[in-house]
Amino acid sequence: MGTSAGRVVEPRENQLLAALSPSEQNRWWPQLEQVVLKRGQVLCESGVDPDHAYFPITAIVSLVYLTVDGESAETTVVGHEGMVGISLFMGGSAAPTQAVVQSAGHAFRLRSQVIRDEASAASSVMKVLLRYTLVMMAQVAQTAACNRFHSIDQLYCRRLLMGLDRSSTDELTLTQEHAASLLGVRREGVTAAAHKLQRRGAIRYRRGQICVLDRLQLEAGTCDHVAYRESAASM
Repeated sequence: MGTSAGRVVEPRENQLLAALSPSEQNRWWPQLEQVVLKRGQVLCESGVDPDHAYFPITAIVSLVYLTVDGESAETTVVGHEGMVGISLFMGGSAAPTQAVVQSAGHAFRLRSQVIRDEASAASSVMKVLLRYTLVMMAQVAQTAACNRFHSIDQLYCRRLLMGLDRSSTDELTLTQEHAASLLGVRREGVTAAAHKLQRRGAIRYRRGQICVLDRLQLEAGTCDHVAYRESAASM
């Protein structure tokens, strides 16, 4: 359905779209628009009614909660397993979080009215979307628990794993300053955590580019009860 930099992109590469039945795919896929998302691009502001739902393929999107004091913290991450815009079918309008592209890449988008029409018709698509919503809720709950009980080292390992599971390579684009902002902690703490992982041979980083060398070390360094490989299609 399109190319960019030699990359052929198909809707089925998004696990949520792939989970739709053949008849649902035939109805939805002609309405999908392929887009290339840029790092730092804001897809939807907090408190604003989204114009589109986004289904990442190679892009990774952070959902960020903003406080009145200008502070921010990441609540969840969306990659090829899901979508941005669940407020469109949950009975509300405005999104509670800001959606910001964390890693540039391909995605498909769908007009918000299409999602609302599916919700109004109580179509079978809603079963897939609601199962995905449960996955999102579980991830938000895990984030809240981890932020309360775990060290910066554990939080950093978990965030790297979340990015890794949504990336097609072992390379992540994430500066220490941005990681600190997403985690809601001081940059010095993230810098110290990154130094430890690099000394142990778990990662290699330079100027915001992180190469994961040993995933098992990251898994050992985070909390025991986090499920890393979320999949809407497998639910």
